[in-house]
Amino acid sequence: MSAGEAAEIRVVQGNPTPEELAAVVTVLAAASVAAAQSRSDNDRRQAVSLGGWSAPERGVRPALRSGPGGWRASALPQGR
Repeated sequence: MSAGEAAEIRVVQGNPTPEELAAVVTVLAAASVAAAQSRSDNDRRQAVSLGGWSAPERGVRPALRSGPGGWRASALPQGR
């Protein structure tokens, strides 16, 4: 939805007051703005390449090996 488009909100059940509708619209508008800012922040973060020691994937360890030789294999260097 673009900035010029209007969203349609329909009350399916109940009879809300104008103040209640205004509160719902305010919350939805704030959530929409927050989501748009989050998307733009993520786009900026993805544009910056992280490598070496600061790469996020360094914090994820490989899967544990179970079965015969698993203890010995846990001390061996893991090829990535």
